[in-house]
Amino acid sequence: MSQHYDVQKMTRFSNELLAAAGLDDDKARVVAEILVAGDLMGHTTHGLQLLAPYLGEVQSGRMAVSGGPEVISQRAAVETWDGRYLPGPWLIIQALESAKEMAQICGTGTVVIRRSNHIACLAAYLKWATDRDLVVVIESSDPATKSVAPYGGLEATHTPNPIAVGYPTDSGPVLLDVSTSITTNGMVGRLNKQNSRLPYPWLKDHQGHATDDPIVLFNEPKGSIMPIGGLDHGHKGYALGLMVEALTSGLAGFGRVQAPNQWGASVMVQVLDPEAFGGLEAFKRETGALVDACRTNPVAEGDPSVRIPGERGLALHDTYMQEGVPLPDGVPEALTEWAERLGVSFPQAV
Repeated sequence: MSQHYDVQKMTRFSNELLAAAGLDDDKARVVAEILVAGDLMGHTTHGLQLLAPYLGEVQSGRMAVSGGPEVISQRAAVETWDGRYLPGPWLIIQALESAKEMAQICGTGTVVIRRSNHIACLAAYLKWATDRDLVVVIESSDPATKSVAPYGGLEATHTPNPIAVGYPTDSGPVLLDVSTSITTNGMVGRLNKQNSRLPYPWLKDHQGHATDDPIVLFNEPKGSIMPIGGLDHGHKGYALGLMVEALTSGLAGFGRVQAPNQWGASVMVQVLDPEAFGGLEAFKRETGALVDACRTNPVAEGDPSVRIPGERGLALHDTYMQEGVPLPDGVPEALTEWAERLGVSFPQAV
């Protein structure tokens, strides 16, 4: 059973742990906040479960601990950065700030990043934009990893390649964060460690048979994760996955061709200012009308009401802020080991 921890204490602990490992203070603070935000929204595979691996990246030298990205190219509403494997969450916040400044002038701004370190939970960044009445699109791929096979194929060629979008409405934000594969590497890895199985046969073994056993992603010859749509409609998720690769590694000019050998990400961050298009008020009126129509849509007897993307995450955020954030089994133990190693006190459960 998951234990709950005071949010402020856990954020401070994570910050201190990252700083003790060698990360610059501002980067440690942002990474800690984003990881905790992931857990607060229920994305437990991309929250503090990542902190121990991040600390390993810092101490191995694979995660740069200081400095900033190198600007590779720049136009009025476009920038391309070499992230130098700096902490992904810190790079994304920097990219959002730059994209916002471009959008305030041009109506839109896009930052593409090559060689970022892992960027954690995409949903954790969306409210940054919607609170400012902006639209945000974030897409990510990892050119060093292959776990998803093309529709109809047997060998993995790409990653789950998530797409996240946030936009304001006149009745609250819409926040969506979906992978173009049925499940994520993080979930498969967690269940494999727990000797558990997936809830449905979302994987294929190396012969193409559907299975719920995560071991097929780790035994040789390896299996793969299915694209969204599975065995019968997986061509849709496959196509979306290719699109993400084009808009991340393709636009960045760095990806699988270069065959990087370390954990990282190619990322696209785009911000749009509705005021520059049909106007903010009209935008929120239109998006709000559809959201309201969905929310009040009739449902079958006994079924829950229709939920808006991000609604559950925001509700969990409010609950966990009051009751403490839960950490999955194994995470407190892993962080306790790092705390002892780096001389930082691990907070007690609530």
